[in-house]
Amino acid sequence: MQPRARFALLLLTSGVLAAQDFTQRGFFETGAFFYPQAAPGDSSHAIAGELFRYESTYKMPDGFSFSAAFDARTDTHHEVERNGHFSWWDRETQRPAFEIRRLNVVYRHGRFTLELGKQLIRWGKADLLNPTDRFAPIDYLNVVETDYLPVTAAHLTYGGQVNTIELVYTPRFTPSRIPLLGERWAPLPAGVTGVDLGAQFPGGGQYGARWNHIGRAVEYSASLFDGYNHLPLFNGSALSPAKIGLERFYPKIRSYGADAAVPLRWFTVKGEAAYFTSPNRLADEYLLYVTQLERQAGEWSFTGGYAGEVVTNRRSLLEFAPDRGLTRAFLGRAGYTIDANRSVALETAVRQDGAGAWVTLEYSQAFGQHWRATGSATWIHGVASDFLGQYFRNSHFSVILRYSF
Repeated sequence: MQPRARFALLLLTSGVLAAQDFTQRGFFETGAFFYPQAAPGDSSHAIAGELFRYESTYKMPDGFSFSAAFDARTDTHHEVERNGHFSWWDRETQRPAFEIRRLNVVYRHGRFTLELGKQLIRWGKADLLNPTDRFAPIDYLNVVETDYLPVTAAHLTYGGQVNTIELVYTPRFTPSRIPLLGERWAPLPAGVTGVDLGAQFPGGGQYGARWNHIGRAVEYSASLFDGYNHLPLFNGSALSPAKIGLERFYPKIRSYGADAAVPLRWFTVKGEAAYFTSPNRLADEYLLYVTQLERQAGEWSFTGGYAGEVVTNRRSLLEFAPDRGLTRAFLGRAGYTIDANRSVALETAVRQDGAGAWVTLEYSQAFGQHWRATGSATWIHGVASDFLGQYFRNSHFSVILRYSF
């Protein structure tokens, strides 16, 4: 076993010696996705997978706490690696079979909180799209069923009930995980074979700062990020008349962001925007923004809004950018809590020109204290030239069963 894995397992079990300060939880999840249509390069109609996650926290009386989380997974479609190494940096093209999802130490003293190690960092106030959320790479192997990836960082927070300042530094870059080339979510033209030529990962750290203010009538923040886009651009090359090679690289970017939330009598208004520049002039320069209305009415919750983009300097040609792909679109989400054990939710995105649409309907039910079953149906429609529309063959159903402890 690798030294990092041995250290993680030791940390996971260390709290047994002080049970009063040790908490743990986790789940085992098994699920299946069913695709009525085949896709170019991918004739499968069913994919099954399993995930085990264990999390623990040990709190010490002097302000320190230690947290660890571990994932183990497998699947039938080789979206998960078939080897036994523990992933730390999340740079694999496939999902790792074993991953240290979280391993950090937190120190709290007065208004200061310092978190060091692998952690999840989320910025922004909007619910539909977060342009300011730059320390949050995403697993996009299934473009519409995503999960946030942790980063290794130093995260300092100082503040009280009104004003808060966050400073973030990541010493090594963590990319988003993109669809596997030539498979269902990254199809190639008929008769063309694709070769993944790997990635050029940038060196150096990333920096960010965010100030948040909570007032009587409005909450708002401003942020600055200097680092790299966790979504790639591509260098393409023709290896033969019917074979192309694609190499990923991650351009340097700088973003200036702001967000706000204003609670009114009937609903809450939220807005978020970020302007992206390219210091090395390799990537586009553009503004992403989202405006939304949010309302809670009894057991119902509603969120609806519009995401937009304004490009001020276009440079890149080949890219994978779901955040930009969901702009110029109307986004919405509605949920209804039937009772303590059952709920239903609807999520949708529709391009303003009608070229692409995505709708997901989900039903979830708990059985006792530990079991929960979730079923969903996703419909995708549009034209092949649209970001959403290109996945029109990927409408699917899913069933997931989870045991939590």
